Amino acid sequence: MYKKSAVELLQLIKKRELGIEELTRMYLERIEKIDRGEGGLNSVGEIIDHALAKAREMDSQKDRSAPLFGLPILIKDNIDVAGLHTTSGSLALADNRAERDADIVSNLRRRGAFIFGKTHMTEFANYMAENMPGGYSSLGGQVIHAYDAKINPGGSSSGSGVAVSAGLCAAAIGTDTSFSIVGCAVINGITGLKPVHGALPMRGIIPICHTLDMAGPMTKNLSDALAVYSGMRNTPLEEIRPMKSENMRFAVNIHDRDKVSPEKMSMIKELLEDLQKDGVFIGEVNHPDTPMEETIMLYEFRHDLEKYLSTSQAKRKTLREIISFNDEDPQRRAKYGQKYLIETLEDASGRMDEPEYHQACAQRKEVRDEIVASLDTYDICLMSGRTAAMHFAGLPSVAFPLGVNTEGAPEGIILYGKDERELISAALTIETYLKPIRLPKL
Repeated sequence: MYKKSAVELLQLIKKRELGIEELTRMYLERIEKIDRGEGGLNSVGEIIDHALAKAREMDSQKDRSAPLFGLPILIKDNIDVAGLHTTSGSLALADNRAERDADIVSNLRRRGAFIFGKTHMTEFANYMAENMPGGYSSLGGQVIHAYDAKINPGGSSSGSGVAVSAGLCAAAIGTDTSFSIVGCAVINGITGLKPVHGALPMRGIIPICHTLDMAGPMTKNLSDALAVYSGMRNTPLEEIRPMKSENMRFAVNIHDRDKVSPEKMSMIKELLEDLQKDGVFIGEVNHPDTPMEETIMLYEFRHDLEKYLSTSQAKRKTLREIISFNDEDPQRRAKYGQKYLIETLEDASGRMDEPEYHQACAQRKEVRDEIVASLDTYDICLMSGRTAAMHFAGLPSVAFPLGVNTEGAPEGIILYGKDERELISAALTIETYLKPIRLPKL
């Protein structure tokens, strides 16, 4: 059952051919077997109390019209779930038990989703230490890649990515400032969707920076992601149909393309050839990185973090208090240091009134306008070499598994666009050209 997509599971639940308790029990047993204890994947943190009893209660309900009714979903540990802890992976926030749901969690519940636990993550969404491994946190320890323990599971939505990859939930929710959803999806052989900036309410989420942050679904395929994304929104997503291949205009961002491995480039070339055979127009653009992304993080992090903490149940309400707490036992609480925390404390006032910050925000608008203009005649763009330009500009992006390399690890692609509906329409079509990859052997 863990191999089935979320959409398939929803259909079975709606027809009463699959019990929510039965499905939840399967996930819990799988978590206990392959995720917990020594040698486990360590992707799942807290599980709600009396999960099976709550699933059984849902099974007794007659009305199953809610679009996500009974779907078991895990939530990243920087997102509030009432009654569970929200720590962002930090021992400094271990006492922060959420009193109410984040807005996106409330929306998921209204659409019938069964929120049954939290996933581990890279501490403070990978905004803590320069050399911290993806998936590591002082509170949760190290998340392990489901395909190969030697592979970095990605940062910072690593727990959510591994949990979906290993079949420990029907879907998981992540957050993304720069590659934390789509990058983790690529690494873990799943699908990830980062919506256009501002599409989802972000109250109740421990942030890096409000200008760049966005939550999103991590699932087996794009249809699953759209179903969950629709449930996360204040208003449901209107139906989006796949684009006809002969009408599609596809751009390839060539920035740093020479740094992509020959094996992955071969996979990309095969995809592009298949698209061209079916009439897809393919052109090239160049969207490089910008250092201003880091500037915005630097000046917003302290302000946004302390704003969240001011209304939380956490004892420590300021960045200074968190750093001091970590300094009391650095080997346990800050094993890889806390460079970024210290830098933002020393360099940022917390008021976001620095001239450099406002210059970066102005440049962001210019970069966004330039990218949108360059994509004016394109529906979708492929990131070949690595660039965070689309994240800096707040554009929507989606990640797909592309194949498995000779070492047995997943390879994937990240696509983005100027318009969310256009991007999704084209991506639904492109997904049909991609072959499913084998599941990890666990």
